[in-house]
Amino acid sequence: MRPRPSDRDACPVAISLAHVGDRWSMLILRECFMGTTRFDDFLRHLGIAPNILTRRLSALVKEGILVRHPYSRHPPRDEYLLTDAGRDFRPVLRALRRWGIKHRQIHPVADAIGELSNARPHDVDQSKEQQA
Repeated sequence: MRPRPSDRDACPVAISLAHVGDRWSMLILRECFMGTTRFDDFLRHLGIAPNILTRRLSALVKEGILVRHPYSRHPPRDEYLLTDAGRDFRPVLRALRRWGIKHRQIHPVADAIGELSNARPHDVDQSKEQQA
């Protein structure tokens, strides 16, 4: 369970970190921006334990950053798509990437997060999702 900021600490940074501040959530969002949407693909790309991935995806859905979207009925399977709030997280990841390159001398071999466009064909249009 993530600690919630107290009233004394209720600033935008503290509140935002309470919602997406853990390592796995940020890496899941990075994967979403790189086109990953399915549970097994997150597992393969991140090397995360299934139970942790389940909890993080559920938390990101609960926070309104991702939405579940069924892609198979038999067997039942969902994919996880970015909402408007999720897409708005892109500049945060880009800034973190730039900071790592500049201050930690990290030179990525393959990294698409800085080059991705703002629109992806599998993102969720929240206005359409809310009408359904």
